[in-house]
Amino acid sequence: MLWWGVASALIANVLYSTGFVLEKRALATLPALSTRRPARVVRHLLGSPRWLGGSLALAAGFAAQLAVYRALPIAAAQGIFVSGLVLLLILSSVVLGERTSGRERQSMVAILVALVMVVASLQGDDARTIARTAPPATLLTIAVPSLAAGLLLYGSAERRARRRHRLPTAGVAYGVAVGLLYGVSSLAIKGVSGLLTTHDIPAAAERLLRSPYPYLLLFTGATGLVLSQTALQRCRASVIVPVCSTITCVFTVACGTVAFGEPLPADPLRLALRLGGTAVALTVLLALPRHDPPAPVTPPIPNGVEP
Repeated sequence: MLWWGVASALIANVLYSTGFVLEKRALATLPALSTRRPARVVRHLLGSPRWLGGSLALAAGFAAQLAVYRALPIAAAQGIFVSGLVLLLILSSVVLGERTSGRERQSMVAILVALVMVVASLQGDDARTIARTAPPATLLTIAVPSLAAGLLLYGSAERRARRRHRLPTAGVAYGVAVGLLYGVSSLAIKGVSGLLTTHDIPAAAERLLRSPYPYLLLFTGATGLVLSQTALQRCRASVIVPVCSTITCVFTVACGTVAFGEPLPADPLRLALRLGGTAVALTVLLALPRHDPPAPVTPPIPNGVEP
């Protein structure tokens, strides 16, 4: 069961990275998207075959993620998911031609070190540590303020981006905002995976519809679609996706552990690894540059002088 979960997580990594890159290439050919006109955003996206191909890859990654949460604890699953940042960084450089700075590459290495620490802390976990459902009141107490914070942060980033003479944003604020939405979505996916069963399907469907999970998924899916694609069109995928993934990982591990009651390690070394890895990931996030460097200005050519 453990190795099936690890294999599913690795497959999900490939599908997610491929999907994001395909969507980014499609967004470069579309008119400028605006969150003020969500229906227009959706219409443009659905009219792009390349974007639809990317979204199908992401949907397949979502299906793989359901399998992962049935086989692995939340912290283990997120540790493997975020390790896919290396693949995304390679694809964004090779396929999209995005250049990453030395500081950003060092940040990605630090994130991977942090996630190795988290995964190393999982040695000794067993199937009994995998929870299936969370108390609805606890889940909503975590989800509603987090969604509100994500929307407020995104709106604030939008207002700052519209100011004149402002340095082009690298997308960190967008990534944090969307990461909060997807963190809530990840908790909902975890809950859905725990209620899915091939036995007594009508009863399982009734339990699912009476839970908050499908409604959180619908909200985060629709809202995240508009917000994430608008941000991805404006900013580099090699910044947006790692920041979003880091926030999603840290949020899901921290809040999911509380909501689903999956225990932290009792061993001091394993506990230090798990908490230390989370702290390193957050520190790296805070150290990422907030703005892209301005484009170089070409000096004017004197009259009568050939270049």
